[in-house]
Amino acid sequence: MAEQLTIHDDMKLYTTADRFYFEPTINPTEVLVIDRITGEAEVKDINTVKIPIPANAYKPVCGFLGSIKLISGLYLVVAKYRILVGKINGQDIYQLAGTDVIPYSRSTNHLTNKQIEDNNTYERLLKAALETPGIYFSYGYDLTHSMQRLHSVPPDFHKMSLASRADARFLWNGYLLKEYSHQQFSRFALPIIQGFVAINRVTVNGQQLIWTLVSRRSVDRAGTRLFMRGIDAQGNVANFVETEQIVERGGEKSSFVQTRGSIPLYWSQYPNLKYKPAVALSPEDHVAAYTRHLRDQLQRYGNQVLLNLIDQHGKEEDLERGYRAAVAAAALPAVRYEPFDFHAECRGMRYDRLNVLMDRIAHEQTEFGYFLSRGGTVLLRQSGVFRTNCVDCLDRTNVVQSLLARRQLAAVLKLLAVAAADERHPHLDALFNTVWADHADMISVQYSGTGALKTDFTRTGKRTRLGLLRDGINSLTRYYKNNFSDGFRQDTIDLFLGKYVVMEGEGTTVLCPLRRDRDWKYITFPSVLLVAVSMFCASAALPSRNSTEVLLYLMFWGAAVGATLTFIFRHGTEFVDWPRLDCGGLATTLAAPQPPL
Repeated sequence: MAEQLTIHDDMKLYTTADRFYFEPTINPTEVLVIDRITGEAEVKDINTVKIPIPANAYKPVCGFLGSIKLISGLYLVVAKYRILVGKINGQDIYQLAGTDVIPYSRSTNHLTNKQIEDNNTYERLLKAALETPGIYFSYGYDLTHSMQRLHSVPPDFHKMSLASRADARFLWNGYLLKEYSHQQFSRFALPIIQGFVAINRVTVNGQQLIWTLVSRRSVDRAGTRLFMRGIDAQGNVANFVETEQIVERGGEKSSFVQTRGSIPLYWSQYPNLKYKPAVALSPEDHVAAYTRHLRDQLQRYGNQVLLNLIDQHGKEEDLERGYRAAVAAAALPAVRYEPFDFHAECRGMRYDRLNVLMDRIAHEQTEFGYFLSRGGTVLLRQSGVFRTNCVDCLDRTNVVQSLLARRQLAAVLKLLAVAAADERHPHLDALFNTVWADHADMISVQYSGTGALKTDFTRTGKRTRLGLLRDGINSLTRYYKNNFSDGFRQDTIDLFLGKYVVMEGEGTTVLCPLRRDRDWKYITFPSVLLVAVSMFCASAALPSRNSTEVLLYLMFWGAAVGATLTFIFRHGTEFVDWPRLDCGGLATTLAAPQPPL
């Protein structure tokens, strides 16, 4: 790859009454100056800038992430701490470990008390988005593109700034940097991705390798598990993730790309306090949306094998039938649909049955190949990808993706004459299992709020009863978060990605969506339930001479508990934590009366 511009890493942030100054720590030649009053930014020669405060009155930062407008005005977002993950193509890759959010405005005296309260909520949303695990960046390597894409662009591409040339699908702070895409900011604007990165040095038969796994989450149709499902009119699907496995040995580099994403139909599964809310297929034109999505995938990745791992009977049956019908109706060339009923095939912890699927797709994996370059010369290119999904595109999906990655890793080690195809390497196998399980947990936390299920198989190659117990705990935790805290999480994503933009005059001339009032039932019935449960327990625990009286108390309060729970579950949607920011009409849809499911 051609030599490219790098971004300033360690910087000194000077804050005065009317300006911010970003001065690189090592050999500074330029300074980023931001006016706190007007919001205007400019990069100036360091010899023309006089910072009007003492030289030691600075705050150390390691990256400029952009700015965002809240009610009180603009806010500066900077990276404070980082953790070195490793190197890709000789460039350091870091995980974001701490940020700072600094208001341009020096006070909130221009706001009403209600506006101050709402502005504080927006600040919490912004900080929560930045605290989400799995945010990564590099000062010299473009994490938004795969190696094959980086070798398929003209030389001028590498002269552009990392932020301006980034793949917009995976540029997580694209909205924050939208005012800083000009070339003059090329060495200050630091792009970030959300997903997973693991980089490990391994020795196989005495040969040193770097084995890397990178996953990039898409910003399009981003959200939480039950609030963001299916496809939109533009062909974007929920929880779309591009995963790349990289092997480097000296000047030799190989890359293997897979994708995952929600079933590309119009469907929803909004939380309603039930353990598994019913799936609802919308009456819209599924074939048109599916076609738009797959044509985009074909253009970007080449041939497609659609691995659908959902149940073919029961609650998931309609989704499988709808997907199969859309594939048949669109009849796109270079697309093959491969359904595999994961739960039915692997029932009774028979995960060896996955070999049936792997055998069915072995031909395509060989045909698609992988990317390989030596000394900058491209020797092989990947001509297609496996697009894998289950319902959440998390647990079952990760198991199958790890098996595909394992087979490709064996193939590239054989090609590089590092190991025979059937040769076992216990240390590498253990590392592979651990990294893919960690990968599953990270992507799952970002989408569902908990670690992944079935990671005992990924870590050990076996399904265990202890793994089933852990899955049960994770499932219950998911249930709680998806019903009672994911509305807030969805709002953090929508605010950070610019899906919702804070409007001028919000809280005065414009209604703030954060103030949507709860229905009276939201407070009343949980309170009644709490009292009824307390009285039932007290009646059962406290001693009494009259057993008939105790029985009557228990029957009364037991009936009160049952009646209250019945009412709450019948009106479950009114007790769920819904998102408050109106993004893509979601809030309007959720505000409407929800039919019982």
